[in-house]
Amino acid sequence: MLSCAHRMTAQLERSMKPSAAQTAGLALFLLTCLNLFNFIDRYVLPGVQPLVQKEFLVNDAQMGLLTSAFFFTYMIAAPLTGWLGDRFPRRPLIVAGALLWSAATLFTSTVHSYDSLLLRHAIVGIGEATFSIYAPALLADFYPEIDRNRVLSIFYITIPVGAAIGYLMGGVLGQHYGWRMPFFIAALPGVLIAAAFWFCVKEPERGAADELMPTLNRTTIQGFAHNPAFWTATLGMAMWTFAVGGISTFLPTFFVRFGGYSVAAAGITTGAITAVDGLLGTIVGGWIGHRWLHKNHRALYLISAISMLIAIPAAAAAIFGPRSLLVPAVFLAEFLLFLNNGPLNACIVNSVAAPIRSTAIAINLFVIHGLGDAFSPRLIGHVSDETSSLRIGLGVTLISLAIASIILFTGSRFAPLLPESEDTSQMSSAAIH
Repeated sequence: MLSCAHRMTAQLERSMKPSAAQTAGLALFLLTCLNLFNFIDRYVLPGVQPLVQKEFLVNDAQMGLLTSAFFFTYMIAAPLTGWLGDRFPRRPLIVAGALLWSAATLFTSTVHSYDSLLLRHAIVGIGEATFSIYAPALLADFYPEIDRNRVLSIFYITIPVGAAIGYLMGGVLGQHYGWRMPFFIAALPGVLIAAAFWFCVKEPERGAADELMPTLNRTTIQGFAHNPAFWTATLGMAMWTFAVGGISTFLPTFFVRFGGYSVAAAGITTGAITAVDGLLGTIVGGWIGHRWLHKNHRALYLISAISMLIAIPAAAAAIFGPRSLLVPAVFLAEFLLFLNNGPLNACIVNSVAAPIRSTAIAINLFVIHGLGDAFSPRLIGHVSDETSSLRIGLGVTLISLAIASIILFTGSRFAPLLPESEDTSQMSSAAIH
C-alpha cells in the first residue's frame, strides 16, 4: 500500500510538472509581455514631445538629445551586461533590469526641468540594456536555430505594438492630463510581469537547444572577431536602426508640422500606423522567413536586404511628397521596415553559440546604437534646425537604408548552414557523392 501510494504521488508530481515545451512557451509569453512594456516606456516620450518642448522651451536638437542620451547609456552598459550574462544566471538579471527601467519611468512623472528629464531618460537605457541582451539569449536556449526566427518574430512584435501604445498614451493622455501622466501609468505593469517571470520560469541549461557546430568563431571571443555572419548582420542592423530610430523620434512631430495634426491626432495616427504595420510586417516577415529558411539558408539576410531596398522610395514619398501621400507612404514604408524584425534578430542569435551569445548580443547592441539611433535623432534634429526643414533632416535616413541593404546582400553569403534547410541538405548530399 505504501509503495503504491509513493508511485501514485510520483506520477501526480510528474503530471503536474510542466513539460519543456510548456516552460518554453511560458517563458516566451512573459518575456514578450515584458518587452511590450519595455517599448511602451521608450515611446511615450516621442508621443508627448511637442508638449515637453513647449514646457521646457527646447529646440529639435535638444529633444533629439534625449533619445541620444538614452541610447548612449544603453550601449555603454551593454558590454558589461553581456559579460555578466555569459557567466551568471540570466533570470535575476532580467528581473533587475525590468525593475530599474520601471522605476525610472515612474520617476519621470516627477521631473520639472529638461536636465532632470535628460538624466532620467539616460537611466532607463541602463535598465533596458540588460533586458534586451538577456531575453533573446535565454529564448535561444529554449528553441533550436531553425525555430528562432519564428520565436523572435513573436518576441519582437512588441516593438511596433509597444511603440504604438506609447505614442497613443503619450498623445492622448498627454494632451488631456499633462505629459507626465502617461509615464506614471506605464510604470507598474513591468514590475508585475517581472515578478511573474521570477516565480514561474526556470532557466534552461545554457546552449541546450543549439544544433550547429560549435566552431571557434562561434564560441570564442578571439574567433568571434572573424565571424562575417555576425558582423554583416550587425552593421546592416545598425544602418536600419539609424533610420528607424530617427524616424520614430520625429514622426509624431512631422505629422503635427506638415500634416496639420494636433498632438493627440498625431499620436493616434502614428500609433495606429505603427501598430498595424508592426503586426502585419513582423508576422509576414516571420512567416516568409520560416518557410524560405527551410529552402534557403540565406533567407533571413535576403528578406532584410530586399525589404529595406524597397522601403527607400516609400519613405522618400512620405518625407518629400505631398500631404495627400503622407499617411499611405508612411504606412507602406513602415510595413516594409518591419518585415525584417524577426529575421534580422534571428541572424544575430544564430551567428554565435551559447558560450558567447550574451556577449555577442551586447556587442551587437553597442554597435547598432553607436552607429545608429544613439546619434541619428540628434543629427536629424540638428539638420532640421540648420536648414529650417524637418524634411531634409529626415531625408538622411534614406542613405542609411541603402547602405543597410548593400551590407545584408553581402552578408547573405556568410549565413550559417542550418541542418534543416533543403539547400544545405542538397549541398551535403552533393559533397558525399
